[in-house]
Amino acid sequence: MSAEPAGPSFDRAWAALDPPGAVLDVGSGPGAACLPLLSRTTALTAVDEDEPMLDLLAEHTAARGLRARCIPGRWPDVAGQVPPADVVTCHHVAYNVPDLEPFLTALTEHARRLVVMEVASVHPLTSLNELWLRFHGLVRPARPMGADLLAILTAMGLGIGHERWSRPASADYASLAELTDVTRRRLCLPPQRTADVADALIEAGVDPMHPQDLGSSGRDVLTIWWAGRAQN
Repeated sequence: MSAEPAGPSFDRAWAALDPPGAVLDVGSGPGAACLPLLSRTTALTAVDEDEPMLDLLAEHTAARGLRARCIPGRWPDVAGQVPPADVVTCHHVAYNVPDLEPFLTALTEHARRLVVMEVASVHPLTSLNELWLRFHGLVRPARPMGADLLAILTAMGLGIGHERWSRPASADYASLAELTDVTRRRLCLPPQRTADVADALIEAGVDPMHPQDLGSSGRDVLTIWWAGRAQN
């Protein structure tokens, strides 16, 4: 995790943790959203479907002197097992939620101070659409988008604030071969098509010396925040 966290999502959560308080991270993974907040966190609960990721988060927090409560499962199915927190974070999860309203309602009802959600402005796999068309003849949807989430939250009357920003570009993989293998598997292609995928990536503008992940086109980011409604 970043030793010097920055960005609107961190800034909003950090400010809301003054004074320090409890944090709930929904869809936590290994802790990208919550670990930078630990010095203002009095208690941490993490929810994720991936138990190995929760184990990794628990190791990170224990090394920094805080024992995290880790709850495996899908939100909001497990929301009844989760205590309220002062700040609820939820980063890069919403695009995979089939029914957003109960998901968002449960986030709101678990936050005493603030919910901070981060999503990419466009779906992270949208940039693979041209390759799906090239290799499979399939036209893939370009939605959901961040604007769709804003419209849903507004219709729910949650009084949201939001900020659009961009992450700095960087080399996501050590080599073109590594990026090619990941992309091939994302496209559900057999190993025999590896060379074809490499050619397609280069034609799409990937620099073989500094390969960026076409399947994680989440450079343009949306931070959204709103007041929680938890009572205790």
